[in-house]
Amino acid sequence: MKILLLLLVLLFSLVPMRSVFAIEDPLTHPNNKFGIHILFDSELDEAKKLVNTNGGDWGYVIIPLQAGDKNLEKWQQFMDKAREEHLIPIVRLATEGDYFNTSVWRKPQEEDIIDFANFLNSLTWPTQNRYVVIFNEINRGDEWGGTLDPAYYAQLLSYSVTVFKSTNPDFFIISGGLDNAAPNQGTTYMNQYTFMREMDKAVPGIFNQVDGFSSHSYPNPGFSQPPSVKTDKSISSFTFERDLLSKLTSKKLPIFITETGWSSQKVSDDLRAKYYKEAFETIWNDPQIVAVTPFILRASGPFDQFTFIKEDTTYTKQYTAIKDIAKVKGTPALTKSVLAASSYIDTAPVEKSFTNEENKSGTNPAELSKMLRATFKWVMKL
Repeated sequence: MKILLLLLVLLFSLVPMRSVFAIEDPLTHPNNKFGIHILFDSELDEAKKLVNTNGGDWGYVIIPLQAGDKNLEKWQQFMDKAREEHLIPIVRLATEGDYFNTSVWRKPQEEDIIDFANFLNSLTWPTQNRYVVIFNEINRGDEWGGTLDPAYYAQLLSYSVTVFKSTNPDFFIISGGLDNAAPNQGTTYMNQYTFMREMDKAVPGIFNQVDGFSSHSYPNPGFSQPPSVKTDKSISSFTFERDLLSKLTSKKLPIFITETGWSSQKVSDDLRAKYYKEAFETIWNDPQIVAVTPFILRASGPFDQFTFIKEDTTYTKQYTAIKDIAKVKGTPALTKSVLAASSYIDTAPVEKSFTNEENKSGTNPAELSKMLRATFKWVMKL
């Protein structure tokens, strides 16, 4: 068995990489930027009621996929349901609690990336773009095995681009969102702007390689600042991150605000509802933003302060406020299987692709070599 797999790996190494990316620019056609962060695949019905209302269609949901949760039937049902509900999925990669230190998330390895890419490519997605966020708040030590490592994350992000794009050019790779309240504090925390510079120092041009940028534009400090506060730690922090990106890459990266929200412990329900309405009408009404997916649709425990649906299943005022905002009928490019099953769609889907100027030559040979070495180690474990 191992010999057969090794032969397949060697065969794969001889196949030239495709240099034309099949992803579409989501900002070139009507786009419903409203979305929500969910934790469970069973929450799509409620998500639709929030983001596809008042004229809206094809809003977004972001959901974490843990390394140990690769159940093909479960996740294909999730994709099928997303198609039925007209929701665009964004999948955020995650590991699991470290075996020896459960207070931190396990630091991912190259083999994890190969496993994630193969699994996600085995699914039929509802949209042409397969949005994938490469891990979460990596400027926090507890999210990265206990110790910060911007150089390693940059290398792993570059490797992820190589692996996912080689597996399927429809994958739309988004860098991991950064904690916008993190200070520069040893190996425990690193300010997101310092982290981004360190990433670029380790892998020059790293942000040229990705397709989108994820921002956690929380209203800090204290998850409580009004939308009118424009600082590098408020809900406007994505604009400061974008300013830095303009110095690190020539690409105009689409922005995905994959986490944000006001705390019910600091801000009243009435005020939170007002803040969300104001934010969408002002600072988040930015033409470079693809999606805003507040944290979180339904939660208990420490995340209860951000929930949109309470434990007794009643809706918060912030839920109603977002539900009532006028939205756009999105027209994302759909996969062929979805088009065949969606004859009731009255708007022709967009069908376009573009060439990634920074990667015309195809996969970097050094990255391909690294990918093959990791694949070899992965095979030998079987």
